[in-house]
This record gives sequence, C-alpha cells and structure tokens, in this order.
Amino acid sequence: MFRAFSIVLFVFHFSGVRLHVDSAQSTLFAVRGGNITLPCRFWYEPELSSPREVRIKWSWLPSAGGRETDVLVAIFPHNKQIICDYHFLLLVLRRDFPGDASLLVTDLHLNDTGHYRCEVVDGLEDKSTSVDLELQGIINCARSDCGVVFPYQHPRGRYNMSFHGAQQVCEEQDSSLATFTQLFQSFKEGLNWCNAGWLADGTVQYPITRPRVPCGGHGLAPGVRSYGRRDRHLHHYDVFCFSSSLQGRVYVLQSSQKMNLTEAELACEEDGAQIAKVGQLYAAWKFTGLDHCDAGWLADGSVRYAITRPRKNCGPPEPGVRTFGFPPPHHKHGAFCYKPQNQYI
Repeated sequence: MFRAFSIVLFVFHFSGVRLHVDSAQSTLFAVRGGNITLPCRFWYEPELSSPREVRIKWSWLPSAGGRETDVLVAIFPHNKQIICDYHFLLLVLRRDFPGDASLLVTDLHLNDTGHYRCEVVDGLEDKSTSVDLELQGIINCARSDCGVVFPYQHPRGRYNMSFHGAQQVCEEQDSSLATFTQLFQSFKEGLNWCNAGWLADGTVQYPITRPRVPCGGHGLAPGVRSYGRRDRHLHHYDVFCFSSSLQGRVYVLQSSQKMNLTEAELACEEDGAQIAKVGQLYAAWKFTGLDHCDAGWLADGSVRYAITRPRKNCGPPEPGVRTFGFPPPHHKHGAFCYKPQNQYI
C-alpha cells in the first residue's frame, strides 16, 4: 500500500503541468444589435511544446434566472464543434492564437444578458472562468445602466404579474426586466414611483425620491425600498422594465381627427408603420428627445405622451412620459407610430 501511494505521488509530480483559465474582464457591456467577444484564455505552466486535446464548453445563465444552458462545446485544437446551436445567437469559437477560447456573440438581443461560463477540461483537470454580460443604452456610454427604466402596470390593474408574467410583459413592450443597478441609477436621476415592481434578480423594489405616507412614511430617507426576494409564481406585483436602445423611429401620426384604438392601429399600418410599444416610446423620449404634449394610443392599449421640455398644461414640472392608463378602446386620442430602422423613408 505504501509503495503504490508513493508511485502515484511521483507520477503527479513528474507530470508537473498545471492548467490555467482566465478572462481579461469579469463584466462586459454591449449595445443591443451589436457584437461582443467574451474573453477566455487557457494556458499551461510550464508551457507545453505541443498543444494538448482539450474540451471547451461555454454555458449561459440568464440574468432573470432559470437553468444554465450549454451554448457551445468544442474540441481544441481540432476545431471540432459538438454543440453550437442557440436559437437567436450566432456563437463562434475564435482561433486567433493558441489558448484563445473567446466567444463571439453577434446581433445581441435584449435577453442575451447574463452569466457566461467558459470551462476547459483536460483529462481529469477542469478549470473555468466566467463573464457577466450586460446591455447598455448608447454606444458612447461606459456604464451598464445607460438606458431608460420605466415602471409598468398590467392593464388589469395594480399588482397583477408574477415574475414570469412581468418578464413576458417587458419583452412585449420591446424591453427587458431592469436590474437593481439600472433602477438605482434611475432613482439617482429622479425616478419616483410608489408601486413595488419586479427586478431581474427576482427581488421586488421601488424608488422614492420624495418620502410620503403611502410610500414608507415621512420618517424614511429617500432611497430604493426593497421587499426582498419573492416567490416567482405565487406573488404578484408591477414591474420595472429597461429599454437599452431604439431600433427605429417613433413619431406622432399627423391626423386631422382623433381615433379609437383600432383606428390608430390601422392608421399606423397605412403609414407603413406599426403602433408604437411602451418601451419604444420611453426610448424615443430618452434617446431622441421626443416631446409631444397630446396623448396618443400605444400597442398595449394605454394612452401616454412624452415630455422633454416641461411647460404649462403638459403635466408635472419634470420631464417624463405621462400616462392616462388604459382607457376604453372606443375613446378618441392621437397615435404614436413606430418604423423599424430598415423602413426609414
């Protein structure tokens, strides 16, 4: 027994090669619709005279939680890909230099954010590193929170959405669930909202800049109030969505008369456009300075308008998107239309 144990120790020491895996950055920020390379590099100490066969695996855990999914498995250095299929992503294993296992993600979507893990397996040795990917709103912004956060209430009224329902609603409004970082940045910029809403990490929070009785009382300092984590199926709240970019143009439909919801939808279609979504209206207000004092229909059946230059008869003295809620669809209002970028005239 003693001799066998000694031999095992000798063989391990004799091999003496250690595998290292590292990422140059732990967090990366990208723009919706753009490309991003997630860095991963592996090497040996001491350096090998010829490359070994290793298995490289990239997996992804969404920001909103759920199951970790393998998005790419390949054998290095033979460039043999075993798995390279993930519905809306094009994933490419780079071969710029030996030991480069970086991942190229193209045409980024709203829900591509999350925790990506690069794992390298050499025989019995297994090392990994990870990268967090977040979206930002504009190309020249270096923060992960660039964009616009907006509260959203279901058409059926206050506190009507489970976590997964909230996630779906944000996607329907051309946005994604906001993170705490994004909500906190919006609070610092003046977002003041008393209703609690879901965030991407499964917590329920709300930002208060002007403390008052229904929102924690006058005795509490301004801040982001937290209910903590809630059951994603049983509990129901509103939601805070995040819009990271505008992939087209939102405009006010010029019409000689007001329209009901159905007429507004048809009028936008006749103009070669679609009726705008809530996330698109907020993005247009934030990124392009949309300013229009008359309320108009949106795709979810709500009526809103955007103000960048507060003035008399246009609501509160702060810039923002005003809402009239969800009036009966036969009521008459204007309309906000949206044209994708490739349909510009």
